[in-house]
Amino acid sequence: MTNIDTDESSAGNNNQRPNHLYLIDGSAYIFRAYHRLPPLTNIHGEPVGAVYGYTSMLWKLADDLHAADGPTHMAVVLDKSSKSFRNDIYDQYKANRPPAPEDLRPQFPMIRDATNAFSLPLIEEENVEADDMIASYTKAAIAAGWRVTIVSSDKDLMQLIEPVEDSRVDMLDTMKNARIGDAGVRAKFDVGPDKVGDVLALMGDSADNVPGVPGVGPKTASKLINEFGDLESVLAAAPEMKKSKMRENLIEHSDKARLSKILVTLKDDCPLPIALEDMPLRDIPPEPLAEFLTYHGFNSLLKRIGQLSDVSAANKAIAGTRGADHDKVKIDAAGAIMAGQAAKPPEMPPINIDDYVMVTDAEDLQKWVDRARAIGHFAFDTETDSLEAVTANLIGFSMAITAGEACYVPLAHGGTDLLAQRPEMVEMKTALDIIRPLLADDSVLKIGQNLKYDKLVLAQHDIIINNIDDTMVMSFNLDAGKHGHGMDELAKRHLGHECISYKSLTGTGKKQISFAEVPVEDATKYAAEDADVTLRLWQHLKLRLPAEGASKIYQMVDRPLVDVIAKMEGEGILVDREKLAKLSHDFAGEMARLEQEIYAIAGEEFTLGSPKQLGEILFGKMGLKGGKKGKSGQFSTDVTVLEDLASNGVEIAQKILDWRQLAKLKSTYTDALQAQINPKTGRVHTSYSLVGAQTGRLSSTDPNLQNIPIRTEIGRQIRHAFVADKGNVILAADYSQIELRLAAHIANIAPLKEAFEAGEDIHARTAQELFGEVTRESRGRAKTINFAILYGISRWGLAKRLEVTPDEAQAMIDIYFARFPGISAYIQETTTRVKECEYTETLFGRKTHFPRINSSNGAERQGSERAAINAPIQGTCADIIKRAMARMVPALQHAGLGDVKMLLQVHDELVFECPQDKIDAASKVINDVMANAALPYLTLSIPLGVDIGTGASWGEAH
Repeated sequence: MTNIDTDESSAGNNNQRPNHLYLIDGSAYIFRAYHRLPPLTNIHGEPVGAVYGYTSMLWKLADDLHAADGPTHMAVVLDKSSKSFRNDIYDQYKANRPPAPEDLRPQFPMIRDATNAFSLPLIEEENVEADDMIASYTKAAIAAGWRVTIVSSDKDLMQLIEPVEDSRVDMLDTMKNARIGDAGVRAKFDVGPDKVGDVLALMGDSADNVPGVPGVGPKTASKLINEFGDLESVLAAAPEMKKSKMRENLIEHSDKARLSKILVTLKDDCPLPIALEDMPLRDIPPEPLAEFLTYHGFNSLLKRIGQLSDVSAANKAIAGTRGADHDKVKIDAAGAIMAGQAAKPPEMPPINIDDYVMVTDAEDLQKWVDRARAIGHFAFDTETDSLEAVTANLIGFSMAITAGEACYVPLAHGGTDLLAQRPEMVEMKTALDIIRPLLADDSVLKIGQNLKYDKLVLAQHDIIINNIDDTMVMSFNLDAGKHGHGMDELAKRHLGHECISYKSLTGTGKKQISFAEVPVEDATKYAAEDADVTLRLWQHLKLRLPAEGASKIYQMVDRPLVDVIAKMEGEGILVDREKLAKLSHDFAGEMARLEQEIYAIAGEEFTLGSPKQLGEILFGKMGLKGGKKGKSGQFSTDVTVLEDLASNGVEIAQKILDWRQLAKLKSTYTDALQAQINPKTGRVHTSYSLVGAQTGRLSSTDPNLQNIPIRTEIGRQIRHAFVADKGNVILAADYSQIELRLAAHIANIAPLKEAFEAGEDIHARTAQELFGEVTRESRGRAKTINFAILYGISRWGLAKRLEVTPDEAQAMIDIYFARFPGISAYIQETTTRVKECEYTETLFGRKTHFPRINSSNGAERQGSERAAINAPIQGTCADIIKRAMARMVPALQHAGLGDVKMLLQVHDELVFECPQDKIDAASKVINDVMANAALPYLTLSIPLGVDIGTGASWGEAH
């Protein structure tokens, strides 16, 4: 096992960097390990599932931290007893918790042995919870000027994070490989760390039997705290609140809320059994660890410290009891589960950035190219001066041909100072001429991380990259929903390696420099490391694809899309700047008119964009009902408050809502899009991500062209600014109700399938089935229900959408399931299966993982359930349109329509630029490709309908 090296670990003691204490929430590790692994026994017949998982997780943490900003001091904190001072205050505290499972109890002493085997301090005190010990050590460490990282994801411990951007305390969730700071706490609770205790007190905790206030969940609790400031202020304001069940509960259960606050508040003044200075992290002596691993027969772990080089020899050495071989198999299987893989990559040398080569000579570059061609594959990466691939300048490129053997070819280093001496480099044209044939060679595999970007960069130099593998896409096809898929995260997760950060070379903010100004020696280490890491990731992930059933979705759906999307992004879409400017002008004029009308109603002018001034006008001067002051003392004027007022006929509230909508459209679209028009092309070039949406849908950014509003006439006007070039039209092809069609197929719903086959109005058919008649109102409700059910909506969610009571909404859901029992069966089967395997699959085999589906947190679990219900349907939609996109360009070219350009994909819609005289021919090809995209792999029981429209603008065509 490798640990923090001596120079780094001693740095804190020499004041080169502050001491950094890592406190491991050992209890969380134990239960996570126990529930994650199947029952295991060691060679002595003892249960060791939790022991093995705990040991593996502790080892992985140490390995990860070796490459990261690691600790100088570390300790494991455990719960020693089930009682604490909280039981004296409230005898029902944790009363509902079941006793530890029978096979877990005997493992606790072994887990202590495991901690000691790593030579780590172990902290556990009678009648004191581990969380309180962590709080006490955190407080002491901060007082001493140290930094603290709490290795846990426990929400209670989030109270310890300081509510500032540069907090000295953070948390590390090792399951998600994510750091949690102030921003992470706010994302989870919508309040700062200092208010988490107040939120927990209101919402309670069923796991610990903290009572809280009945009916107050996380969202309501955070909303109340944000509005009133703290728990006591909420309780004090309760009598003045609008009559509701929540108001009654806040008043009736105020004592329980105060008790809950005491129970959730961490005790930070416990005596420290081990002094801070006595917990330095040193190299781990291998002897006690080897003895512990040998005793239990943890051979795969034992092999890592070099004690035994041959696993079979190890089995003979430690066997001697019946069933040893059987237990070895089970423990090795557990190791595969812990690693999250079914196939292990080949052995690779350690990453050493000092071994990388800088290529500054054309002859040397040719040698690298020849070796790559001889091997048949290599990893490739470009370095540029911008994230916008369409306009980025190429600064250099890197190659890796075997693990550890990588180079960087600088092309444009030297910065902007014309008098500065430029480093020796291959002339760019020469270098590109040498690499061009290799990149285009179909017989050589090019491996990259987000190769779409590199394709766009090199397209500026008339270079194409053929025959690719993309590690980012491979990772997504394997682990969608589990974690991110950026190279740095994958390197830490799969290789245990911390990559050189970009900002460590270029800086940030006003002092940031271009990559061209980075010294070539530093640039070589950074760029060649990218290629080396990418190659290693590929060697790891390529074995997992067939072993875990992901080859099909990668090869048939996502891998071909890299080329397609690169071409689409390169094309861009023409935008009428004058139209956008006019819309901005019109919106500004309408906003000014609304402002004057609002001032007239208010009786005075004020700053409309100021919530404070607006609140004083509405609830102070005008005396409108429903005003509530938050901690700051100002009235809330958020959208829900204004919508409530508007629904009660308050004219000024509706005008303010209209003004805000115009202001958002103006700033987000009509103003911003003008700035995003590419000066070289005159077009807007969005960036699509193949890994941005968990279900497999493409996501659009910079700018996001998938969220341009179309439900309002004002919003639709923005689409009219996206226009066709001279002599062309915009052609929009949209799948008609594809999610409902796929639901009818997957759930085998005969009435819906019949309606689709007959070309009926599906929402009218549903209205007839549910309400016995088709009116404008019943059809509208049927449409809402049709789509809402597919997203696993609750009775309360449907009630809000339809503006009915929850009981009325539930009655509609019941009728829907009675009329369409296939949907009910689908939901039940999907939910049951995903709880067993923690993932769903599309009809094409795309897996979406839901690691929180069995969470003890109700909100997390229910959110996962709703997402899991829709994932197979929405994911299959994404697969189908991706297959259509991959086939579209060849089909158009084959029909002599190569000048028809595919420009955008917006969920179930494809947008093209088409010559005016080829509309009919192009429409036929596009319709055929989209309608038959599932074939031949999948034959659907209902037809896929495609609606096609054309016009001078996107707005006219849609």
